[in-house]
Amino acid sequence: MNEFSFHRAATLTQAVQAGAKSPTAQLGATVRFVAGGTNLVDLMKLHVERPEQVVDINGLPLNKVERLPNGSLRIGALVRNSDLAHDPNVLRDYAVLSQALLSGASPQLRNMATTGGNLLQRTRCVYFRDIAHECNKRDPGSGCAALEGYHRTLAILGTSDSCIATNPSDMNVALTALEATIHIQGVKGERTVPISEFYLLPGTTPNRETVLEAGDLITHVTLPAPIPGTRSVYLKLRDREAYEFALASAAVVATVKGGAISRVRVALGGVGTKPWRSMEAEQALEGKPISTATFRAAAEAALRDAKPRTGNAFKVELSKRCIVRALTLATTQA
Repeated sequence: MNEFSFHRAATLTQAVQAGAKSPTAQLGATVRFVAGGTNLVDLMKLHVERPEQVVDINGLPLNKVERLPNGSLRIGALVRNSDLAHDPNVLRDYAVLSQALLSGASPQLRNMATTGGNLLQRTRCVYFRDIAHECNKRDPGSGCAALEGYHRTLAILGTSDSCIATNPSDMNVALTALEATIHIQGVKGERTVPISEFYLLPGTTPNRETVLEAGDLITHVTLPAPIPGTRSVYLKLRDREAYEFALASAAVVATVKGGAISRVRVALGGVGTKPWRSMEAEQALEGKPISTATFRAAAEAALRDAKPRTGNAFKVELSKRCIVRALTLATTQA
């Protein structure tokens, strides 16, 4: 681990001003915020992240889950994954989020990991985490060793010739299906970004993963007020039952009326370069009767544009089956 200075921010202003000293909010930034540290510290040990200054934001008042007057839910950036998963509001109205959180990592990590940190979780691509190999995400312009190397766990949606790394988070998939809004404090003030616009496709600049700029700090996330009659499910398929990242996952938020799907949101994990919302699947589902045939048609639509490589071609069929099963569970709950 390289040498760095350590600073505890007492206020949001202090944190933002410290972060603004970095020339970029992406990999290679000279300043990094730390909360739980479950991802950042690992990458610093591997010399993937090499900040000159680490700013501790744990003292900021961002650790509450609150129901707002309009019925929406506000989740502070420092709320720990375990606390969020077991929050009564989340369990009652946003089951997909609780299920996603509890399917990730281990209890010890969930006790430390935060909402803001999870939103910014970095890929587990083995070439990104090993500085001996080429990686455009880590070292722009160096190449992508995964293209012809080990890519079994990597993406089949949203890829480019520069990068096929997956977004590893379970929480982010659920938040995408819930149409979360991310609230950001920066040097130019506050702004809000829908989660659908927060993550960037790799294109030719895979090192730039989000819309965050230098000094930007995620303060909280809001979830829309729940729609009566809505049911939600998170289904994760993986090599082992615990402490494993998704090979394919699906988050479904559905409203059923009269035996038909009146409204639905579908997001996929383990297969996209970002948390992947499938509007194609949603269009194939809305207004349609609940049936296996309907679900299969939606799954086919969701994976129509998949671009698998030899080692991860199995993910196409696996994802389709995951979608069908998740839709079945979401629309047949008591």
